Amino acid sequence: MLAISSLERLLRDVEVPEGIRAKTVGARSARRSINGTTRRLARIRKPAGEAEIPIGAIAGRLARLAKKLPRICFLTFDPGTTQSNRFIPFFQRLRDLGYVEGQTITIDYLSADGHGERLSALAGECLHLKADIIVVTTTPAALAAKNATRTVPIVMHMLGDPVATGLVASLARPGENVTGVTIMASGLSAKRLDLLKEAVPRLSRVLVLSYLGDPIARPQVKELERAARSRGVKLLVQDVGTGDDLPAAFEAGARWHADGLLTTAESLLVVERKRIVELAGQHRLPALYPYRTVVDSGGLMAYDSFTPDLQARTATFVDRILKGEKPSQLPVEQPTKVELVINLKTAKALGLTIPPSLLLRADQVIE
Repeated sequence: MLAISSLERLLRDVEVPEGIRAKTVGARSARRSINGTTRRLARIRKPAGEAEIPIGAIAGRLARLAKKLPRICFLTFDPGTTQSNRFIPFFQRLRDLGYVEGQTITIDYLSADGHGERLSALAGECLHLKADIIVVTTTPAALAAKNATRTVPIVMHMLGDPVATGLVASLARPGENVTGVTIMASGLSAKRLDLLKEAVPRLSRVLVLSYLGDPIARPQVKELERAARSRGVKLLVQDVGTGDDLPAAFEAGARWHADGLLTTAESLLVVERKRIVELAGQHRLPALYPYRTVVDSGGLMAYDSFTPDLQARTATFVDRILKGEKPSQLPVEQPTKVELVINLKTAKALGLTIPPSLLLRADQVIE
């Protein structure tokens, strides 16, 4: 045993093996140096009356110094705490895989705080921090990261269509340094229109809120436009660049006599969900959203591919890359399950009766 105060003095004076200071020394030499240092420490006598600490703990500390912790940069658009509720499944799966922050991995959380123009600088900061992997939660963040580096692996966390936006060559063979998980699958936008029309049979004019500055928005809008033509529904698409654009978008929908509301799946519209739900209630518009978090905030319905299971898969990509696999050889994963969530409290407030056939298909009904 060695006294804590003696250990502190010793760690100040001990000659740290060169293998710990410089990455150029081989792991075997570093281990020999650590073992020798540990044996020397074992011969030091404990001063009387001081607390004791096992020699094994000293060896463990020195061993950790010799090994650089893997580092990931978590780059998100969301303001506030980046470990927000909608990312919890990702961080939980990391822990399940043995990645404990500060012990077995270092995680840098960088947020654009709702300002997309900051993403390029933040991507550069990830490189300055020498991240081993950059995890991105929006397509603009992914594009900024890819523009900053073609060597550091980039893992997509629930992004839009990565092929249409040029992030990967194909889902099966991503190529280069980007892979991960997409929430997009063919037909999702059209299905959301169908579900809204099933809930509101008289539906004929739908206000669509979309952040067209995000590359994932236009493919969704195009799919909605094709579906609307074949279903006899008219769309009024309003570009929402910031939350301040929302009141005018709803006013335009009111003048146009919209009788329903859809939003596309950009992060800006998730960030502004409470304001959107409030305005939808004021204008008495039945609405369907791409994210269940909007329904949790009082929205009517969600058809959501952003499931906890799919989120957790992003952590698996991180694990596989840290263990040596190449992102170019890891196929992008798509959703295999989409959840329908219905808020009956909101339906009652709108004076809307949800058809029993729709309620039976719901994965969750909030009463």
